[in-house]
Amino acid sequence: MSEIRTGRQKYYDVFSHFYDVFIKAHAGRHRSETRNFLVNSADIEARPCPKILDICCGTGSVILAFSKKYPAALAVGYDFSWGMLQKARGKDIDHTISFVQGDAARLPYVDDCFDIVCCSHALYELKGKARTFALLEMKRVVQPDGKILLMEHEVPRNPLVKILFYLRMLVMGSADTKEFVRQDISQYQSLFADIQISHTPSGKSKLITCVK
Repeated sequence: MSEIRTGRQKYYDVFSHFYDVFIKAHAGRHRSETRNFLVNSADIEARPCPKILDICCGTGSVILAFSKKYPAALAVGYDFSWGMLQKARGKDIDHTISFVQGDAARLPYVDDCFDIVCCSHALYELKGKARTFALLEMKRVVQPDGKILLMEHEVPRNPLVKILFYLRMLVMGSADTKEFVRQDISQYQSLFADIQISHTPSGKSKLITCVK
């Protein structure tokens, strides 16, 4: 892992203590809407024991929602931050989820082993080649008839919130900022056979569904 990623890892270990409070303030009443939209889009009711991998799972809200809806699933929450994973484990009171620490660009799984691979509001944290490698790894480990679900922010309409959004994006670097502000999907189109874009009812997030 690069020095930059190691620095971000330490940052998120500390941020894990405040992350849920921050998300609650930032997303407000739309938190459950976004999470449920992603989980419902998986559409894996017909699979008796689905295998689900949540990349950059943070404090575990998405993978916990998957586990609740699909109690027979093999659910894995994967993150490079030990602090985030500790918070996620604390929420998993029934111990239904496996939490694994590691780099999204180097997944420790065999090819074609998950029905669903998801990543919610986290791809912008991966810069340049790290993001490309992470997407290729997601493609490698998802089954041929599975789905990769990528939830991303829409550019806010509220002027004040839009300014804050741009400031946060600038921290990523100019090239990455331009890509996300333009809502560029060319990278996904170059890597996957098919992609579909859908939007949450509130319009605050979009879901990019990718298949091999």
